[in-house]
Amino acid sequence: MDALPKSDVASTAWSSWHEISWSDAHRVVGRLQTRIAKSTKAGNWRRVRRLQSLLTRSTSAKVLAVKRVTENQGRKTPGVDGQTWSTPEDKWHAAHNLRSKGYRPAPLRRIHIPKANGGKRPLGIPTMRDRAMQALHLLVLDPVAETLADSHSYGFRKGRSTADAIEQVRNVLGRKASPKYVLEGDIKGCFDHISHDWLLANVCMDKRLLRKWLKAGYMEKGCLFPTEAGTPQGGIVSPVLANWALDGLQQRLESLFRTVREARAAKVHLVRYADDFVITGSSKELLETKVKPAVAEFLRERGLTLSETKTRITHVDKGFDFLGWNVRMHRSMLLIQPSKRNTKAFLGKVRQVLKDLRAVSQVTVIDTLNPILRGWANYHRSQMATRTFTRCDHHIWGALWRWAVRRHPNKGKRWIKQRYFQRLKGRDWRFGEKDKLLLCLGGVHKRKHTKIAAEANPYDPAFDDYFSGRLAARMLQTLEDRKRLRWLWWFQGGICPVCNQKITAETWWHLHHVLPRRLGGSDTMSNLVLLHENCHRQVHAKEKPTFVGGLLRNG
Repeated sequence: MDALPKSDVASTAWSSWHEISWSDAHRVVGRLQTRIAKSTKAGNWRRVRRLQSLLTRSTSAKVLAVKRVTENQGRKTPGVDGQTWSTPEDKWHAAHNLRSKGYRPAPLRRIHIPKANGGKRPLGIPTMRDRAMQALHLLVLDPVAETLADSHSYGFRKGRSTADAIEQVRNVLGRKASPKYVLEGDIKGCFDHISHDWLLANVCMDKRLLRKWLKAGYMEKGCLFPTEAGTPQGGIVSPVLANWALDGLQQRLESLFRTVREARAAKVHLVRYADDFVITGSSKELLETKVKPAVAEFLRERGLTLSETKTRITHVDKGFDFLGWNVRMHRSMLLIQPSKRNTKAFLGKVRQVLKDLRAVSQVTVIDTLNPILRGWANYHRSQMATRTFTRCDHHIWGALWRWAVRRHPNKGKRWIKQRYFQRLKGRDWRFGEKDKLLLCLGGVHKRKHTKIAAEANPYDPAFDDYFSGRLAARMLQTLEDRKRLRWLWWFQGGICPVCNQKITAETWWHLHHVLPRRLGGSDTMSNLVLLHENCHRQVHAKEKPTFVGGLLRNG
């Protein structure tokens, strides 16, 4: 029989939120997740279910589930009950009462958010308790999903990104002998139409609980509507369920060919990011008569269909859009650049922000625009984006000039130029002042992205060093322009000294003063330490935190 680790048995001594030992909690959950992944790989499904039950009853898993839903971006958005957990007492009470017995999920609160094409996307917002339950069971679902996932699936998976997906596209299309045709796949309402029966029959988790989530319904304009199909966009567990439904497509395509020689001649390769995918092929006829029907049959089993208007077969010389990039072959070179649609949407957003900030100061405009510019530039900088960046700089300058002229209709152009634009380091027309400048996209240089290994599994101990190395490289790039934080992160080995977990761009961080400034503490490196936000709150909640050798020790 499997038993709880000793450190989780010791967790019964925790009596409040700030007494939780996060390092012990992460250690307990990590060990059980590793065992689940190992049992999944061995095909021992009885042991997988036993370990899943063990983990969902673990106190460590419950507090981590509550921690996740109270620290993410949607923590202040309530469900139909209007509740949020904002105090340590609320969080501790929620974790203590997180159990499956007698649990009934509440209906989702339905809202609509704008889509890139101008339409509206329905979003379902669960209550805080339902989010925590989903986060708890995601801890046991994710190791199984990662172990069984397609090797070239990159969406909603740990350590994978759109940059990995586009690099795989380059790998399969960027050579002389590469296939020349691409099937651009588009699934019609993927999240809204996945078959509940298929999910209940194939997803490895508590079936009764999964059925309750799928059939919970949603509230809109005061009315309750049932859900007969699909997984709600907005639920924590929904991306994993959608990936689960689409995993296996790669193996289905490989089974179309009887011999290795036939498969090599067909040059069929799948690259998928969530419900967006492309499939390469040696000829248009192959993709039309063999591959597309196989994909349609695979999706039909799961209650899904291909969109006839958006699913097309394209020659690489003509080019196609994928994940915000345009991919095309030009003179034996594969060009991957920001797509026209993506660039237009980005510039439209910048113009709208300037329109909304007509009456604010120049500093506020810079503080608002810089994160938008930097985020878009970092997304595209791994590909051929230099010319697009330069062109966008010109359009942004035009929008800034109109913003400045509108503020001073009675001033001359020379005065406006001197008031809002500077000449610095040989570059004219820099928007801002010497110590506060708007980011210049033309100054963002290309940074090559190293694609993740196809077989990498974050729950397999054999890949621990591999993922640690990738994380270190990414964080050093993220902190490239922030030398003090970069040095602190390196000095701490990338670890938060409170919970002994990695500090990443996703978890974010807080710069903590060992001796508070109000008590005379300085801003020198010896008085600073990087902590997670929740760990920082825990330090201040305890009576006598002390640091020894740069690491936190609770007094």
